[in-house]
Amino acid sequence: MISSVRELPTVPGVYRFRDDAGKVLYIGRARNLRRRVQSYWVNVGDRPHLTRMVRRIARVEGVSCDSEHEAAWLERNLLEHSKPRWNRVEGGAEVVGYIRLATGSKPGLSFSHTGSGSLPHFGPYLGGLRIRQAISGLHRVLPLQYTVSGDGSAEEFGRLFGIGPGDREALARTAIAVLERDPAAVATLREELVRRRDRAAAGLRYEFAAKVQGEIEALDWIVAEQKVAWLEPRNADVYGWADGVLVRFELRAGRMCTWTQRAVAQATARERVAATPEPWRTFAQRNAELAARLLKVTS
Repeated sequence: MISSVRELPTVPGVYRFRDDAGKVLYIGRARNLRRRVQSYWVNVGDRPHLTRMVRRIARVEGVSCDSEHEAAWLERNLLEHSKPRWNRVEGGAEVVGYIRLATGSKPGLSFSHTGSGSLPHFGPYLGGLRIRQAISGLHRVLPLQYTVSGDGSAEEFGRLFGIGPGDREALARTAIAVLERDPAAVATLREELVRRRDRAAAGLRYEFAAKVQGEIEALDWIVAEQKVAWLEPRNADVYGWADGVLVRFELRAGRMCTWTQRAVAQATARERVAATPEPWRTFAQRNAELAARLLKVTS
């Protein structure tokens, strides 16, 4: 078993344990797949209830994700679809949320529990606190809420920032670019937050510096690549094949909710892999190669 664990990458992802009969025992997520899975055979620590489960593990499976946020979403989706015996809860504990953009008489970004309504929404994201911290960081650099008229205190703050209603459209465009993960827009905004954090630390304003650092980390979380939970309720069948193993992920109503793998000849897999939508091809191929390595070591 330890030999198969060594095949896991040191990246964020989701892991799954099966018993001798092929039954799924447990699904979890990790910041570092290899280190997390190894911990079950070293020290279960605050998870003593899993000791009996570990003795039953016959096979380890893994999904390599592009970010911790993606791993968190995939774990949540899988557990909401089917909860193994040793998992205590269905899905994760994080709050699901969206960021809503208003550009009318009360402009600004706000937290929303749903992605519906007439205003533009971005997401979905996991973690209510992280979402609100990200909004705070965005507002710190892009003070949309002060591009108003007819509100004395807000207008006064706008004058202090050197902005007014005429700046609203440009600030909104920048906010949209960041929330749509445009690399240049994200980098520029993040650099400004880092500059403000460092300036505060240099001035011994450590509490404020810590606040901005939290906003930077929250920004990193919401703009990180993740393709397993979508705002649009799209459906897709995602396939990857490597060394005789076909991996399949089902995306239903915008959520990647099932993950299966089985032995299949390349000729049988070819058409399905070719039909996989472009956004998921690299993800699927990478995880088919991981599945093949893990199965080879186990067998």
